[in-house]
Amino acid sequence: MSTPIVAEALARAVDRARAAALPAALRSTLESLLIDIGGLCVAARRESYVRAAIDSWEANGESTVIGHGRALDSAGAAFVNGTAAHGEDFDDTFEGGPVHSGVVIVPALLAAAERHRIAGRDLAFGIAVGVEVMCRASLVAPKRIHQAGFHPTAVLGAMGAAAGVAAALRVDAATFASAQGIAGSMASGLIEYLAEGTSTKRMHPGWAAQAGLRAVELARAGFDGPRTVWEGAHGLLHGFANTLEGDWDKLIGDFGDRWVAEGIAFKPYACGTMIHPYIDCARKISRSLGRKLNDIVAIECDTAEGYVHRLWEPLEAKRHPATAYAAKFSIPYCVAYALLRGNVGLDAFTEENARDASVAALAARVAYRIDPANPYPDEYTGHVRVRFADGSRIEERQPHLRGGRSEPLSRGDIEEKFRANCAHGGWEAARADAWLAFARHAFDAPIDLAAFRG
Repeated sequence: MSTPIVAEALARAVDRARAAALPAALRSTLESLLIDIGGLCVAARRESYVRAAIDSWEANGESTVIGHGRALDSAGAAFVNGTAAHGEDFDDTFEGGPVHSGVVIVPALLAAAERHRIAGRDLAFGIAVGVEVMCRASLVAPKRIHQAGFHPTAVLGAMGAAAGVAAALRVDAATFASAQGIAGSMASGLIEYLAEGTSTKRMHPGWAAQAGLRAVELARAGFDGPRTVWEGAHGLLHGFANTLEGDWDKLIGDFGDRWVAEGIAFKPYACGTMIHPYIDCARKISRSLGRKLNDIVAIECDTAEGYVHRLWEPLEAKRHPATAYAAKFSIPYCVAYALLRGNVGLDAFTEENARDASVAALAARVAYRIDPANPYPDEYTGHVRVRFADGSRIEERQPHLRGGRSEPLSRGDIEEKFRANCAHGGWEAARADAWLAFARHAFDAPIDLAAFRG
């Protein structure tokens, strides 16, 4: 049986899905995304990389950059909001991908909604489609995009944003497929940021958001793109995953009948997702340490081979991260910080704390062992053993990601995180309350974000 033209099959699947109401659980997830991403934009609004993103964008317009007085064109708002929301690595993720879908799709759809006065129902459907496409696409050839040196969120984000915006604007099937083809030539995102802890990863969701938005606008204006963008001999999978062997049923099979987007994970810590279970294990151990902290001789972690190159190696560089941003992608640093401080909050990733000698001394004792039976990427697990000079040890395991499908955060947890992020970014309680009210009713009418500028 031959593979269908994926972009066309996806267009048909989206059209079928439109006929049914979104499940209540999915709608609740979409509201949680609006809450979480609003808070993340506010938390990062004073950071230098966000200021640079705004200052570098030439075009003013009528689209809101959350927490900033200057309004940009829709592409600019999508770019800056996506960059800010992902910048502290505190955003949603999808187990099995992994991809950060909300920080691409929500900024793209909010910008499109402001520009085109999209109705609330279409906004919800567009966000749902965009998130669903990103998450499902990450399962077509799992791990291959990362292994090829690209960031799946950046690459698949452009495609998901194009799908979501096209769905919200109710374009026809030919325009939908053309927008997919155009977005494929806009997709990008290297993971070389790991080498020096630089900020390029921060802009990946913003760039993908504006790319998807622009792709749809081009297609609506009559510009054409290749229909075989996904599966073609020179298409997305070949270019970014170095393969033509993908399970396309993971993308288009039962699309709209089963929404994997319902199960996206919300982060409790502002760092790389696969680090989270290790932090939870280290925090549990820290409660039992007492005076034995100084007696630690070794900290051993069982790990998956799939993320060693991102979170463990080069080991000495991970034990002594060059920047606060680099510390967010270091298991040795985060485990040591959790053991020493008992928690890993936003303040763990300041330049001062990243260079703390006591954390560095403990991180120098953190090592790893690859467990060939580790279930990554289907599950993100943690396993930490602390050995002491007297031969005793404390060991903790965690078989899943807290905040994910096995132990999801409640709406109350997400709102508490949102309020903390707003306070971190300097918003008073009344403005935080106003955003929460907006998020609860955003899918009932055309949106107006002007109250959230400045």
